[in-house]
Amino acid sequence: MAEISSRNRGLRLFARYLVLALVAVVFMFPLVFMVVSSFKPDGQLLADTSSFRAFLPVGDISLDNYRAAFERAPIGQFMFNSVMITMVTVTLSIGICSLAGFSFVFLDWSGRGVILSIVLATLIIPFETIAVPLLLVVSRLPWVGLDGVEWGWLNTYRVQIVPWIVDALTIFLFVQYFKDLPRELIEAARVEGASWLQVYARIVMPLSGPVLATAAILKSLKMYNEQYLWPLIVVQDEAHRPIMVGLGYFFQLNVAWGELMAYLTLISVPVLAFYLFMQRAFIASIASTGVKG
Repeated sequence: MAEISSRNRGLRLFARYLVLALVAVVFMFPLVFMVVSSFKPDGQLLADTSSFRAFLPVGDISLDNYRAAFERAPIGQFMFNSVMITMVTVTLSIGICSLAGFSFVFLDWSGRGVILSIVLATLIIPFETIAVPLLLVVSRLPWVGLDGVEWGWLNTYRVQIVPWIVDALTIFLFVQYFKDLPRELIEAARVEGASWLQVYARIVMPLSGPVLATAAILKSLKMYNEQYLWPLIVVQDEAHRPIMVGLGYFFQLNVAWGELMAYLTLISVPVLAFYLFMQRAFIASIASTGVKG
């Protein structure tokens, strides 16, 4: 009887992994098509889309699309801009939003429930409704730099970073996670004379590995993948444009499909590398996070 039950569990486990493998293969098809198509000339690429050859590296395979893509657009500059903007925004966002979440959960001040509700309500406001008012604001804001006071943030990195540092979703993630932390630790630290900043830095944040990894992944993917509409409005020079704006270079006159696939393959590399890195960091943070007695 035990042998039959064990066999049934094994069959169910095999069926489950088989289904997951098939789902993974289906989700991999677009990536495989993109990478394989990046090595084919336009004529062959379009002809192969009518058969399974679209997913196979067959025919006239070369690196010509990649060379042409680098000639058509300054990919290196665009990729540097996107990665730098994403990293700076995520770093500042995690620091400021975690402090905001800490204040909402642990500090006792009047109106915090109302303010948190207002912050969360901003999640339902689409960006398109605030794009023009935000443009008018940033076009007149002063900035104190090494050369003195400058008026207007257009064609700069800061106009692509500062408006996105604070967001309601990241604050909500920290608030929900901080609510589950043991209050006894906080109270004991306060009794020992620790300031709120010390509690935040030495107790709360070391225990917040999972939420830090989650917030970093969500914020990074959002920043990297959605750098199109806003930069298209506020940035006109190539020196400050992010990678997504570069897609427009491949739709001028005749669409260069092979070069476009090569471009998409190149801009996907940072996303995949970051995801794999953060996946391992997320698992490590869960394994190392705990409360010792």
